[in-house]
Amino acid sequence: MNLPPANSSASARQTKGDVPLRTHRLRAIVVALLFMVVSDSAIAGTAAVAAPDRHGAEAARQVIEEGGNAVDAAIATAFVLAVTFPEAGNLGGGGFMTLHLDGRQDFLDFRETAPAAASRDMYLDAAGAVIPDGSLVGARAAGVPGTVAGLWAAHQRYGTLPWRRLVTPAIRLAREGFAVEPQLAGLLAEQRTELAGRTNFDRYFGGLEAGDTLRQPELAATLERISRAGPKGFYRGRTARLIVAQMRRGGGLITQADLAAYTPVWREPLRFDWRGRQVITAPPPSSGGVALAQLLGMKERLAAAFAGQPLNGTRYVHLIAEISKRVFADRAEYLGDPGFVEVPVARLMAPDYLDRRTAEVSLERPSPTPTVRPGLADRPQTTHFSILDAQGNAVAVTYTLNGGFGNGVVVTGAGFLLNNEMDDFSIRPGQPNLYGVVGGRANEIAPGKRMLSSMTPTIVLEAGRVRTIVGTPGGSTIITAVFQTLINLRDFGLPPLAAISASRFHHQLLPPDRIIYSRCCALEAQTVQELSALGYTVEPSSWEFGDMQVVTVDADGRVEAASDPRGRGQSAVFTVAPRTGR
Repeated sequence: MNLPPANSSASARQTKGDVPLRTHRLRAIVVALLFMVVSDSAIAGTAAVAAPDRHGAEAARQVIEEGGNAVDAAIATAFVLAVTFPEAGNLGGGGFMTLHLDGRQDFLDFRETAPAAASRDMYLDAAGAVIPDGSLVGARAAGVPGTVAGLWAAHQRYGTLPWRRLVTPAIRLAREGFAVEPQLAGLLAEQRTELAGRTNFDRYFGGLEAGDTLRQPELAATLERISRAGPKGFYRGRTARLIVAQMRRGGGLITQADLAAYTPVWREPLRFDWRGRQVITAPPPSSGGVALAQLLGMKERLAAAFAGQPLNGTRYVHLIAEISKRVFADRAEYLGDPGFVEVPVARLMAPDYLDRRTAEVSLERPSPTPTVRPGLADRPQTTHFSILDAQGNAVAVTYTLNGGFGNGVVVTGAGFLLNNEMDDFSIRPGQPNLYGVVGGRANEIAPGKRMLSSMTPTIVLEAGRVRTIVGTPGGSTIITAVFQTLINLRDFGLPPLAAISASRFHHQLLPPDRIIYSRCCALEAQTVQELSALGYTVEPSSWEFGDMQVVTVDADGRVEAASDPRGRGQSAVFTVAPRTGR
């Protein structure tokens, strides 16, 4: 599709504990300098990874150095993060994978699904009121996990190294343990306080402090079953029985039949042209790709209004907010699981539609929120990693438990956390979810349905070669964070670390005229004052939204990688000995 120019309780789960943000920014810069080994060789001999922690980054690097491809590295990284990044890395969640391998683009949907016993009004009481935390905490909040089946599907289609080799690093870390970093210790402490007496979270993660060794023998045994039997080691047999037993104890809905029936879906990725490059990103049931296309397309149409505006200046922020209002209005009305509802993707991205939506933008003051309607006339916690292998193949993976540490329930005997992904459905029309986003009938709960997502794992190509691999966690802020990072890289020419370190801001239609911005590298005080004078409510986010992981390749083949200073990620660029074959 061508696009021609023309605040929640979970929020605190993404804070840094007692570690100052300045320390994390400094560490990120030091890590980037220490691990970025830029080669003078052609891109075919250079690989890169940007992952949310050092264990995941090291797993990817080792796999590629042993001759594995980007998919092999992604699988190993995902399993490792299920051990060392428990707030989002997972076996009990789901996600998306965008791929560029051997010149072919692909997209894997391993999003969770609603159990067969789920129903539209399952989180409403007899009076029709929303049950507090019903879709967020406890076994009933969980959708059927998709991660293990998704990683297996990716391996079956594109993997080159043995499956067991890719699961082994995670098994070792679960069995032998790893040192708890200060940020993780802070997150665990906050979660224990929030869930006290409500789930079994404290039994598995209680009392841990920075520097302690976290060993997870039950999780190691689960991973062993997966390494031997693939998805059958998770969706059938002992692990499946343990999941169902946990459901029975906690009033959850997932059955053995639900687990046995789960299937990931290979989809055509969403493609669109943007300033001479091709963007490869997530189709529905993610809203991220459509929203990204709309944001980039409308910004191009407002090029004259953006001309000369400094990054994150008052007028710049206002114009992005005006665009975002319309994007999120469309998201709420039209987007959902394409297996259940007709999603008008082509119409939402059509040039004439974007022309019309752009013409609605108020250049000087915020458009009154009630006037911004869908345009067609008829803490959140996730994680992301970006990988480039030595042959120029790329994989972008975003996967999640939804809120930080999911629903707070660990499967007893199996050692892994379950998701609270059911909250991503519209549990009642107009009812905000964990991230404050509203939805309608297109995203209402139905058995077997995939809930709408904002995950936006994205690869940008030029003349068939990778230029950018990017993605982030952050709920609804994923969309605006990926968009702003691409703009920072392309329009402002910032190097990767600077592009992802810059202040980010977010506006999503509701609450009306509210802009939140990241505390790390905050908006300038004068900008905040001027936006307030325009009528916006401008405030720092209660959580550091986003943990961007990016890899870039310039026209000369120079590779760079960067991990967001807001997190504990690590990036590396390294040379790999030449080899033949995929």
